[in-house]
Amino acid sequence: MFEKQNSLKSPRMLEVLVHAVTWLLIFGFPLVVMDYSSFIRWNGMNYLRHLRTPLAFGIVFYFNYAWLISAYLFKKGWKKFIFYNILLILAVSVLQYFSHGWVYADMTRRYVPTNFVPDGRFIFARFMFYIRDVIMLAFMAALAVVVRMGREWQNAEAARREAESARTDAELKTLRHQLSPHFLLNTLNNIYALISFDSDKAQHAVLELSKMLRHMLYDNQQKFVPLQNEADFIHNYVELMRLRLSREVKVDVDIQVDTEKQVMIAPLIFISLIENAFKHGISPTDPSFVSIKLSEEDGWVYGVIRNSNYPKKVTDKSGSGIGLEQVKRRLELLYPKNHEWKYGTCNGDKEYVSELKICTKFQEL
Repeated sequence: MFEKQNSLKSPRMLEVLVHAVTWLLIFGFPLVVMDYSSFIRWNGMNYLRHLRTPLAFGIVFYFNYAWLISAYLFKKGWKKFIFYNILLILAVSVLQYFSHGWVYADMTRRYVPTNFVPDGRFIFARFMFYIRDVIMLAFMAALAVVVRMGREWQNAEAARREAESARTDAELKTLRHQLSPHFLLNTLNNIYALISFDSDKAQHAVLELSKMLRHMLYDNQQKFVPLQNEADFIHNYVELMRLRLSREVKVDVDIQVDTEKQVMIAPLIFISLIENAFKHGISPTDPSFVSIKLSEEDGWVYGVIRNSNYPKKVTDKSGSGIGLEQVKRRLELLYPKNHEWKYGTCNGDKEYVSELKICTKFQEL
């Protein structure tokens, strides 16, 4: 679907916002858990006590995020990455352990008896707190890996989309360049047939062809063109086809396009279907018909092409046979999930119908 992709600024802004919120939580955490029961406890030392743990988490997180992950993990040096993380976590946890006595020195003097001797339960509790801090620090390192990997995935996905877009544009240009010779070949075959029995009609056909070539040389180089231009091109093509048809062939054209609307459509997207109708719908001996309807409503373009069914033989080389394959591929590239194409025979294989619906609301201009 050709929905407009968000700019790369959006993930960047989101990343900045995440980091801003993270630092806000780090420095705001002590303000939430501090004891405000007495004014004297609301001071810088009390704030520092509670800042110690979230600040340690931030150090491990950003040391990984800013250096270790890119320096070692992304370069397949995962052993060094783990080794340096172990050293980092141990250093931060030891620093956090010994800083506990410093930041809580005034509380120790105030609430702990001078003759207090740590017993086994006290030592075990301190050890468990230390293990808890080590586990939390390891979790922060893992979290940094997840966040950084997510960022790298976004960058890789953006690069992939850009490469895919470039490849799609190149393929579309190739298809358009193939379509022009294919259309010109079929038209020249028609003019060649006219020359043998009606030179005046052949001259008129060359004039009509020059009008269509002007459309193909300029409009076909664009990704999308006004629907009215495409309707005019279809009219010129049908008039060119009429020159070589007998009175036994009935050709009906019903095009209802609002000239005031700026509906855009991929150029020459319907012409291959119309070419196919004239190629397989005309019999030199039996009554034949070709019916073309083109309309637009609420962002949807509807094309219905009906013709009598007289399939060409395999040995018939009047056309290159690549037109319909090009239509299918162009629809897949330009209107994925935004088109519906049904075609096949009906009425006991006496008629062939091709119905194409295209939604132009989400195409990328």
